[in-house]
Parts: sequence; structure tokens; C-alpha cells
Amino acid sequence: MLIRLTSVRPTAFKACTTAVVFLAATLVALSGGSRPVHAAAFTTKAKQAILIDYETGAILYQKDADQLVAPASMSKLATLAVVFDRLRKGTLKLDDTFVISEHAWRDGGAPSRTSAMFAPLGKPVSIEDLVQGIAIQSGNDASIAVAEGIAGTDAAFAKLMTQYMRRIGLEKSTFGNPTGLPHPDQLMTAREIGLLAKHLIAEYPEYYQYFGMRKFPYQPEGRRRPYAFFNRNPLLGALEGADGLKTGHLEASGYGLVGSAVQDGQRLIAVVHGLTSREERKTEAVKLMQWGFRSFTPYDLYESDEIVGNARVWGGDKFYVPLRGKGTVKVLLPKFPLRQKLTAEIVYKAPLKPPIKEGQQVAVLRVTSASNAVNEVPLYAAEEVPEGSLVRKGLDSLIVMAWRWVADKASNLLEKI
Repeated sequence: MLIRLTSVRPTAFKACTTAVVFLAATLVALSGGSRPVHAAAFTTKAKQAILIDYETGAILYQKDADQLVAPASMSKLATLAVVFDRLRKGTLKLDDTFVISEHAWRDGGAPSRTSAMFAPLGKPVSIEDLVQGIAIQSGNDASIAVAEGIAGTDAAFAKLMTQYMRRIGLEKSTFGNPTGLPHPDQLMTAREIGLLAKHLIAEYPEYYQYFGMRKFPYQPEGRRRPYAFFNRNPLLGALEGADGLKTGHLEASGYGLVGSAVQDGQRLIAVVHGLTSREERKTEAVKLMQWGFRSFTPYDLYESDEIVGNARVWGGDKFYVPLRGKGTVKVLLPKFPLRQKLTAEIVYKAPLKPPIKEGQQVAVLRVTSASNAVNEVPLYAAEEVPEGSLVRKGLDSLIVMAWRWVADKASNLLEKI
């Protein structure tokens, strides 16, 4: 299938703002054959939800996905991200140990009456057991133990969690502890939970396996028989291809889940939050994932090296730089009937400033369907743009000032209408 984009219409240009080029889009079936099936509208009981295609990053469904909420134990993904980062760098090893402090035991272990792996007070526990205790059993004692072992205190570790999120480009999430237990600073959005899950799958495949383990037999020192902890993720066994990630629950915010599954080579990531029971959480998560797998299909948007559009450059030896994708530009869209209109935008921070190197990412192509599925495809400079002469820079400055004046006048006129 191929999407034809036509009728390029640039918006009014403002210096140092986001420039958007709109394109009218029509979906045209080139393969012939049967008519695609329309993707039915989806609804969920979740207060917040998002569904992400792992390969393309397309947002297939979203509902209040940018609202900050208490994520409960889903925030343990950030705890494990910090641990995995140190394992990757070699500053921690899986057979290293941390000792269970009184705080970890009392406030996260058996006396706390919260989810725990029942690690014994004052005893060393291996990093691998602690990781499994967090990923499979959602142990608060294990989370506190790694926080104290790495940073000394919960608060210091929470700062590392927030710093990690900023480093990978997630700007809203904040943390007050490593457990997800109630704290005013423990806040995430469904979107950032999903994007963190996507990051963990991509960045740490050697550790992602822990999220899909069905059982964790843990035998602490001094215990005759091991505990048998079973994974709390209800997607495992209930949804074909499910292999992660994490549940969460607080009385104040309800039941939540971030899950991932692979079917026919396609991986989806779903987040649901604000549900009223374990059963509702399971039902809504499975329903969302199944809808995603059956309702969307990939389309080729542009062929390899085909020019998508142009972006304005200030002070270069050219006014515009042509843009293209890397290889074939693909998008994931609902299985529409033929000839359906889409919204497509080329978005970039304007004006671009030279020097611009060939192959440098400078924009994204945002394609939105009528069902609000959103794809954002990176666009790259198709050629080099060096700095221009002083005369060219002066001319560009005059053009920028003129466009700004026109845009301001238009804005004032609209306000009076």
C-alpha cells in the first residue's frame, strides 16, 4: 500500500518557533484485491491509556496520556532502568550483593504489609535476586535495597531516577522514592511510562527477559524452603506473545499496567491506568492490545531517498534544505477504506541555522489519521548547507523580520474578528 501526499501548503513563518508544513493526504491502495477493513473506534474504561507501536513509535491510541498521575509500582521501571544502566557500564554485577537495611525490611518488607520479596533483615542479597524481586514480585524491600546500595538513600536514588528520565528525553516524570509507594513527587504520565518501557526493551534486551519470567523461586539465607513468587502481570498467559512488563496499584489512583506483546513480528506497548479492579485492569489491557494488533497495517509513505519536503534555513548558502527519511518511510495506520484523508505535517524548529550536514536530523514528518493515530517519522537533510555570505545573512534577516511582521498583523486581525 502507498500513501500519496499532495498540496503542500506552508504556514506563516515565525522566527525561532516551530515551523509546520501541512500536506493533504489520500490513502491509495496500489496492491488491488479486497477492500481493507475499517478500524472500529476504540473505547476503554481506563482513565489514562496509550498504545504504542514499538518499531515505528506510532501512537495508535491515547486517552489523557499526558496527565501526571501516581504510577504506583509501574514507576519501578525507572528503578530498574538505573540498575540496568549500572550493570551495562560494569559498575554493578549480577552477583554483587546489597544488605537489607532495617528501612528496607520494615518499610518495604513483611512488616510493611506491602508487596515484598521477604528478604531477611541484615542479610546480603544478590543484585540478580533483587532485580527479579522487583520485576516479578514487585518487592518494595528489593527496591529500597538497590536504592540504598547505589545512592545511600531513597531520596538520593529518586534524583537519579529523574535524571535518567531527562537523559532519555522524558521531561515530565518525577520521583520521590524507588518503590512507587505514595509520595507527592512520584508522578508519571501514561505516555512517559510507555516510552520508558520502549526504551528498556530497546536498550537492555539482556535484562528485559526478567519481566517475562513466570516464576521466581527465592530461598533466602536460613530458610529451609524457597518462596515461589509468580509474576503479577496478568497479560502473561492471557495474551499471545505477552512478555512484560509491570503492574501497579494504589488506593488513591486505582489499578494500572504497562504491558508489551509480540504477534506476527509486531510489538505493541500498552499502558492503562485508573481502573477499579485487578480484573478490569486485565480485561482493558488485553482488549486494547488485541484491538491494536488487528486494526492497523503498515503503509509505505516515501521510497528510499525520495524527497519529502523542504525546511527553511537562515544564513546558509541556500534558502531551503531538502528533507528525506532513512530508507523507505513507513507509517502504521488504521485499515481504512480506500481514499481516506489524513493530516500530514513537516515539523521543525525554525529557522534552521547552518552549517547543516547531510544526513543530520532536522525535522519530523507527523502523520495523523482520522482515528487520531499519530506517526512521527524523523527527516534528515538530503544535502549539506554551509554558512552563507554576510549579504545572504542580511537578506535572510530582513525576510525573517518581514514574516514576523506579517504573522503578528495576521494574529492581531484574527483577535479582532
